[in-house]
Amino acid sequence: MKGFKDIYINKDERFSIGFDEGSNRYYISIPVSNRMVDYEEYYVVPKDTALSYDNNIEDVLSIVRKCRDRKHDEHLFFKPGKDRGIPS
Repeated sequence: MKGFKDIYINKDERFSIGFDEGSNRYYISIPVSNRMVDYEEYYVVPKDTALSYDNNIEDVLSIVRKCRDRKHDEHLFFKPGKDRGIPS
């Protein structure tokens, strides 16, 4: 079954990197919560960024911080709803 497949999970910094088999794109995901549910937001990242995370972790962490600050919203896989969550 096609879908989102994590290839790296960082529990300390609370993000993951993975590949979406349906769209053939790589992503960074972060956990978020609203008053109803906990979920993940998925942000498209270049393949080279996703696959070289072990060599450029500081660059990846910079992207993660920008995602949490909503500075990369143009890269979201899915447009957020009215009750958008906050990073958890």
